[in-house]
Amino acid sequence: MIIAIDGPAASGKGTLGKRVAAHYGLAHLDTGKLYRAVARDTLAAGARPSNAGAALEAAKTLDPKTLDDPGLIDGKLGEAASIVASHPEVRNALLAYQRAFAKRKPGAVLDGRDIGTVICPDADVKLFVTATAEERAKRRYRELKHAGVSVSEAEVLADIRRRDERDQGRAAAPLRRAEDAVLLDTTNLDIDAAFKAAIALIDAAMGHAGQAG
Repeated sequence: MIIAIDGPAASGKGTLGKRVAAHYGLAHLDTGKLYRAVARDTLAAGARPSNAGAALEAAKTLDPKTLDDPGLIDGKLGEAASIVASHPEVRNALLAYQRAFAKRKPGAVLDGRDIGTVICPDADVKLFVTATAEERAKRRYRELKHAGVSVSEAEVLADIRRRDERDQGRAAAPLRRAEDAVLLDTTNLDIDAAFKAAIALIDAAMGHAGQAG
C-alpha cells in the first residue's frame, strides 16, 4: 500500500506522515528532508543553492543515512531547500530513490509536494494537507523556537509565503493537489484531531472505514 501525502510547508504533513505510517506498519519518507539535505551539502561545498550544477552533484552523492541530521530543521536551510528543489535536474536525480522507497513491502507513506502528482501518481491513497499561511507560520515558529533557532514569527510567515510562491510557480513538479487527492484542512485541528481525520479518510479511501484506532 502506498499513501501519498502532499501539502505546503508546515501544513503538518510530515508529522501526519510519521503517525500514519506507524498506524499501518509502513515505512515513512519525509521527502522534504531529501531537498534539505541536498541544500545542506550544497552549502557545505561552498556553493549557492541557486547553482544548479552544484545542487545536482549534491543530489547525486546524497547519503540517505544523513536524513536524520537534526540540523535539517534549520529555518535558513528550508529556504535553501526550496531553491534547490526548483532545479529540474535535482528533482530527477532524487526521483528513483523516492520511487524505490515507495515500493518497499508491505508499503510506504511518502510526504512532500509532488508525491501524488509525480513520484507516485498511482498511489493507493492521496491526501492533500493544507492550512492557512498564518497558522502554518505559527507552527513552524514554535518548532524552530523549540529547537533553539532565533527567529521572529513575522520572518517565518514571510518565508512561508515565499516558499509557497516558489513551490507553486516552479516549472518542475509544482505544488498542486492531485485530481484524486482528498483534501484535509488542518487550520483548526491539533495534531491528534488531524491524525484521526487522516486515518478516517484513508480507511474510507481503502474501503474499510471504521477500523481507525
